[in-house]
Amino acid sequence: MAEADRGGDTGGRLPGSTAGGTGGVVPPGEHSEFWRKFKPVAQVFRPGAMPEAYIANAATDDERYYAPLSETVGTRPLWISPSQNRWCDVLMCRGAGLVNRHYHPQQVFAYTISGKWGYLEHDWVATAGDWIYEAPGEAHTLIAYECDEPMRVTFNVTGPLIWLDENGEPSGHFDVFDYIKLCRDHYEKVGIGADYIDRLFR
Repeated sequence: MAEADRGGDTGGRLPGSTAGGTGGVVPPGEHSEFWRKFKPVAQVFRPGAMPEAYIANAATDDERYYAPLSETVGTRPLWISPSQNRWCDVLMCRGAGLVNRHYHPQQVFAYTISGKWGYLEHDWVATAGDWIYEAPGEAHTLIAYECDEPMRVTFNVTGPLIWLDENGEPSGHFDVFDYIKLCRDHYEKVGIGADYIDRLFR
């Protein structure tokens, strides 16, 4: 039996794929779309599985899609999981902005699309291409800097957020159900329709 057929040391490669290349780089002489010779998986979804989510132009300039997370920062929902108390979004701010200080009991991931942002509590400034991991147990104040481009950051958040007062003491919370209501109310107000959010549930 061939190595690829018996699931041996192929590193998860498809039979006939090139080994030993640099990740993300097509080896010299290879066709740029060499993968066209492979057949798609016949059974894409297992019974009961939810469909994938595809959102074109996720970081859109259309400000209607950004619900107000604060007076200066908007959030566009991309994916929402009520059962996990979790959501993915794009935060957007034109010019200087702020999201009220808060505490995360769960982890957060962020990837910067454009603009400049950071936290009052840290000395780094994130710009396009920068990735951030926020560990459970962190409290901070999100800020957006003046910049030629709007701040756009995609976040993967597990709730809740615990809002903090000026002394760092809890003053409220914000979970996935608060997030859903915020987005529904805004989308209804701007004419997109509150039911737009339903397509984002997984």
